[in-house]
Formats: sequence, C-alpha cells, structure tokens
Amino acid sequence: MMFPGFQRKRVRTRGAAINLVAGGKGEPVLLLHGYPETHAMWHKVAPELARDYAVVCPDLRGYGDSSKPTGLPDHSNYSKRAMALDMAEVMRALGHERFHVVGHDRGGRVAHRLARDHGKRVRSLTVLDISPTLKMYESTNMPFAKAYYHWFFLIQEAPLPERMLANIGPEYIFKRLGRGKSGLKFFSKQAMAEYVRCFNPHSTCEDYRASATIDLVHDRKDKAKLRMPVLALWGKQGVIEALFDCLADWREVAVHVRGKALPCGHFIPEEKPEELFRELRRFLKAPL
Repeated sequence: MMFPGFQRKRVRTRGAAINLVAGGKGEPVLLLHGYPETHAMWHKVAPELARDYAVVCPDLRGYGDSSKPTGLPDHSNYSKRAMALDMAEVMRALGHERFHVVGHDRGGRVAHRLARDHGKRVRSLTVLDISPTLKMYESTNMPFAKAYYHWFFLIQEAPLPERMLANIGPEYIFKRLGRGKSGLKFFSKQAMAEYVRCFNPHSTCEDYRASATIDLVHDRKDKAKLRMPVLALWGKQGVIEALFDCLADWREVAVHVRGKALPCGHFIPEEKPEELFRELRRFLKAPL
C-alpha cells in the first residue's frame, strides 16, 4: 500500500539477493535508503517520481528483506564497493544500463561508490544529508563524535555492539534518532513497523565497520573527480549543516556540484518529501 502501482521483485546478484519495489516509466532512477531504514523510507517520494520516471527502490545488502550475510574478517562483503556492485547488477537485471541515483545517509555512501566504480552508467548523483565518508572521518572532533557517537560504537569488535543492540532493541534506536524537535512524528506507522521488523544488529555493525576500514582504503585511492552532475541536499537542522561545509566537501570530489539546505533534520525524504520531490524533479530534468 505504500507503493501503489509498484511491483515487488527479488534479484540475485553475485553477492546477495536484493529485495526491491519498482514502478513507473521513463528514465530510470535508483533510490537508496539510509540507516536504520529500508526501501520503505521512499514511500512519500517514489510514487510521485514514478509519474515521469522508472523508479527502483531496493533494500541494501544487510537491510530490509535483502540478504544479511555474516561479515568477513576484513568486512569486504559489506564494503560500499560490494553494495554498489549489487545495485549495478540489479539495474542491469531490470534492463537499466544508465540511470540516475539518489542516496540518503548510508545509501548516499553506496551511491557515491556506485558513481566511482560504475561512472559510465550513472547519469547523475544526488546525496542527501552527508558529506563524503573520508572527509567526515578525517574531520572528526568532539562535537562530531558526540553527535555521531554510533559511528564509533558500531565499529567495535564483534560481538559487543551486536549484543548491546539486541538487548536494547531497535525501538531505542528510533527514539534516539527522533530526539529532535519534531520527534518521530514524520515516520508513518507502517514504515516504522518495517524498520523494526527488519533491523539486524550484525549487518548494521558490519556496514559501519566496513566504512571505517576497507571503505576508507578505497576512498583514499580515488584521485580523479567525479564528472557526472551532483546534487547535494542536507537538513538545515542537522549535523551536516552545523559541522560541515557540504557543498565544499562534495566539490573536493566532484566537478559539477550544486545544492542547498532544506528546512528539516536528517530524514529528508520523510520530513520534507514535497520539497525533496521538487528539487529532484528540477535536477533530473536538467542536471547541468
């Protein structure tokens, strides 16, 4: 009911089985969700986009109803490279050789790697409420560590964070995420039920462990700037606005970057779906 007219599919990649919903016709647009959510986070945006585009909303590896493999010692099977390859193979299986990609939070980091590793296939890149991973880790200070404490908690050696997450339950995570002025009122009950149902402590930790290890190795090897158009949007009330220069950060890694802050917190697709839809429609029609 959250995605009227969409079809649910399951696509086997070389490394995972990816659950997704797809609908609409036109140029393909891949929407990648953030943490600790699933494809359901796009339910306020995807149906509108599907009026003009072929929209694909997958669950990333480790999330939703996609595969949740046990992490390897080097965390490589949760690297953004592996997760980006999943998405490249999914889009090819659906018949989409070139496509736009939009990523929020963790999905934005997968989208960034997708643009790096499969740049000829990515028409444009939109990132929501993030600066590049390497930039954020290398800029760590006390205010950032306090605001993003989970970055440093989840990367601890297994099984400590997994056991702690299992004990406190996913509801606590969402209460923490909704501690701002607007609380959790912008999450629909149906979407929240999906987030809680699908939450997996181990895959959550492996995603973050990969970001703090193998992903940084990959990022440090990147020298050339991205050539496709990039749109960066972030929440005016969030940490990115307070502690980072989002446009400047993305201009360090991409040539054609534009963007702005939106009047919300971190969860842009659920807090301000109308504003996000307008920005995406304007950008996708004329990326440059």
